[in-house]
Amino acid sequence: MRQPVGLDNLFHSTPPGVPGEVTDVLLQHDRVRIERIVSRGDHSPPGFWYDQIEHEWVVLLSGAARLTFGDDRGTVVLGPGDYLHIPPHQRHRVEWTDPDADTVWLAVFYR
Repeated sequence: MRQPVGLDNLFHSTPPGVPGEVTDVLLQHDRVRIERIVSRGDHSPPGFWYDQIEHEWVVLLSGAARLTFGDDRGTVVLGPGDYLHIPPHQRHRVEWTDPDADTVWLAVFYR
C-alpha cells in the first residue's frame, strides 16, 4: 500500500546519540503550533521557569515526567495518556523525565 504524502509517526525515534530534548514542529499556522517533544532524562536547568505568552495543551504519549508549577498546583506526575492545559504566563518547569525510555509529548500551543 502506498503511503499518503506527508504521513509520519509520532513514535518514530530520534536518532541515537542526539543530546538533550528534541522538538519537532509538526504544524504551524497563524495562531497554533503543534510540537512533538522527545525527552530522555531531561529537565529544566536549575532556577529556570517557562513563562509563555501562549496557551499550552500537552499530552504525554509515552514515558514519564514530573512538572512543577509556580502556583498552588505544586508538582504533577504524568504518565502515558495524561494531559493538561497550561494557561499563558503559568510558570512551570520540567523536574524529571524517564532516563531509561523516551518520553514523548504532544504539545499544542495557541493564542
